[in-house]
Amino acid sequence: MSTLDPVAVFRTEAAECLEAIEAGLLDLTHQLDNKDLVDAVFRGLHTLKGSGAMFGFEALAAFTHHCETAFDRVRKGEVAATSELVAAVLAAQDHMRALVDQPDADHGDTGHKLLAQLQAAVGGKEAAPAAVPAPAAVREAPAKKTNSWRIRFSLPANSMANGTNPLGLLDELRDLGECTVRANSSAIPPLDELTPTELHISWDVTLTSEQDRSAIDDVFIFVLDDMELSVEEISGAAAATAAPVEEKAAPAPVAAASAAPVSPTTVAEFRPVEAVPVKREVPAAVSQAKAAENVRVPAERLDELMDRVGELVIAQSRLSQLASASTDIALRSVSEEIERLSGELRDTMMVLRMVPVATLFSRFRRLVHDLARETGKVIELVTEGESTEVDKTVIERLADPLVHLVRNSIDHGLETPADRLASGKSEAGTVTLSARQAGGEVIISIKDDGRGINRERVRAKAESSGLIQPGQPLSDSELLQLIFAPGFSTAAAITNLSGRGVGMDVVKKTVEALRGAIDIVSVPGQGSEVSLRIPLTLAIIDGLLVRVGAGRYVIPLSAVEECLELSLEEDLRSRGRSFISLRDSLVPFLRLRDLFRTGTKPDVHQKVVVISTGTERVGLVVDQIIGDHQTVIKSMSKLHNNVATFSGATILGDGSVALILDVGHLVAAGQQQEAQLRVAG
Repeated sequence: MSTLDPVAVFRTEAAECLEAIEAGLLDLTHQLDNKDLVDAVFRGLHTLKGSGAMFGFEALAAFTHHCETAFDRVRKGEVAATSELVAAVLAAQDHMRALVDQPDADHGDTGHKLLAQLQAAVGGKEAAPAAVPAPAAVREAPAKKTNSWRIRFSLPANSMANGTNPLGLLDELRDLGECTVRANSSAIPPLDELTPTELHISWDVTLTSEQDRSAIDDVFIFVLDDMELSVEEISGAAAATAAPVEEKAAPAPVAAASAAPVSPTTVAEFRPVEAVPVKREVPAAVSQAKAAENVRVPAERLDELMDRVGELVIAQSRLSQLASASTDIALRSVSEEIERLSGELRDTMMVLRMVPVATLFSRFRRLVHDLARETGKVIELVTEGESTEVDKTVIERLADPLVHLVRNSIDHGLETPADRLASGKSEAGTVTLSARQAGGEVIISIKDDGRGINRERVRAKAESSGLIQPGQPLSDSELLQLIFAPGFSTAAAITNLSGRGVGMDVVKKTVEALRGAIDIVSVPGQGSEVSLRIPLTLAIIDGLLVRVGAGRYVIPLSAVEECLELSLEEDLRSRGRSFISLRDSLVPFLRLRDLFRTGTKPDVHQKVVVISTGTERVGLVVDQIIGDHQTVIKSMSKLHNNVATFSGATILGDGSVALILDVGHLVAAGQQQEAQLRVAG
């Protein structure tokens, strides 16, 4: 059985910590006087520094210490939070990420440049000493009155096994001021009952310091929830007799703490610290229950499990087919039970793979912040539908396309503040990221309130590039789709943001690889909206199995609206115009038998399966509807990648292959056929 690498776990936890710091900094940009946000960023930096030092990332700890010191000064009111400070720490955060990923690499003088920027942002005063000092040196506050504290604390028995070194906590307390320590060893069991890795010692500490209570809380910030802690302020006279002067050395079990294995659960866990004396007793069972609430599982293991579930669904389909052909009641009963269990397992697996799009949208706050500073535009980012869940693979693949679309909206769509004011708009442009579920699809939209797409420039560029013939008639939708052609760009000059014509091409290829589609709506002077229609999952779907000629095909069930019967007489009568009347509206339909060139005669009682993508509908004429089918999606071979009618294939219960119809392509084909018939009419 493989074990998790503690360093790998730290990197994962550090990435989450950096994301939280970034979110706090971006929120602080709009609320520079928000003390809670300042405290949150400080705590995140403190956690990252402490965790990095614990796992041997000394360069990370040293660099992060400077940023922590700067925010500590803001927290204490010595300097004000400014947009320059936020920008400096955001840039420093990128360097921290590099120090996490490549701690041994040569990062040049990047760190020194960032520290100079940080120093300038806090008013020219040095943000921190050159090396990581003890915690006492972190606080550069003016002289304060001397306080005396009596601190009693004990740690759980498994503290050393979890990577907590009590000697380090005592050292940090000593660094705060004059300190006397008494170790209480009365709880140590007899030698024959002693477990060397367990801790049975508690401590009674008297501390005289200029620091306040929060400095003591910061010492125990990583272990506060699992320990017993009591902090009492005492008078000067009581301090002299509060504890013996001698300092007892801790027994061997404590000294061995540095060699104990490090538990990943202690890396970046943080709990708010009370401002009043606390004494906590957390039962072992409760502590273990908290740790078991979430389990970190590598993504590749989920992918492997998904493959196994897919094979199980195929095997279950085979069993169901055998049972339906058998007269054995027991076999049918077992088949139905296996079908129920495999369906529940499939649904559970789908939920495990689904993640909210908030994890995707949160990445763009930093991007918009940086682009606003780079372009000089005032930009507001609005996100909607962040709780919408999508398959994790879809989230991973959509990251780059959305970056291109957001950058394109900011560069091409939004005007400069002066231009916006001249046209009667507000100075700040708005970019809206939204997500919503529609059937078996999720629709992710990028909308801006900018200048809109200039049709004349698009047509002129397309004609000069040879994409269309001069004067060639195109619908508005077809014209707008030209911006996704390879190498297409209407930018007058190449900039850091755009102009090379490669971004939108990447968007189209990625979305099509996900079996999705792209819709564009643009109103001149009011803005543009690009909508990506993506399937919720890429692994297993519910499908409607149909027969066309001698072949069997699968239609995604989420796209099916209803099924109608088409008699042979109606089929012959509609040969000129392929429309059916559906509740006072005409719906175009495609004869799949003709589209696939089966060479067979139509059945007497054909069926029309009405499918839709949003507001657009089309009917598919099939010979027979066989029934619903749990469809495990298999990729098409490279030879068939360019066959747009099909999005994949699946294996049926008898071992044969059924192709999965691409709903988006068929609906577009039906709508195009309708448009041609209307023009001809």
